[in-house]
Amino acid sequence: MYLLDTNILLELLLNQAKADEVDRLLREIPPDTLCLSDFSLASIGVILFRRKLHGIFLKAVDDLFLSGGLRIVRLDVVDMSKVLTSSKKYGLDYDDSYQYSIAEKYNLILVSYDGDFDRTSRGRTTPTDIFR
Repeated sequence: MYLLDTNILLELLLNQAKADEVDRLLREIPPDTLCLSDFSLASIGVILFRRKLHGIFLKAVDDLFLSGGLRIVRLDVVDMSKVLTSSKKYGLDYDDSYQYSIAEKYNLILVSYDGDFDRTSRGRTTPTDIFR
């Protein structure tokens, strides 16, 4: 099972350089093996709303979650100490530490373009790595 980092979906939604890789990932990997954190969903909403891309946000929610089968995963309040611990241990900022803690809690493979995860014990993978 995979945890998609915020930057993975933004790559596709903003039609950035690696959008084709993400599109392939979403088409070829079973959706019931893909997860997104509640934090990532909110972050994507913030970014798309700032850019006045409200419709893209709602379409993504429908396509990915309501009809697409991706799962939302979250941390509970009791998990916040793990966010702090991983931040201190690996030098991660809050959002990366939150993602890392979710990957740990649910034993998920973290899919990200963010190299900060390379210094953690779990590491990261990219969409291209999945297809190798």
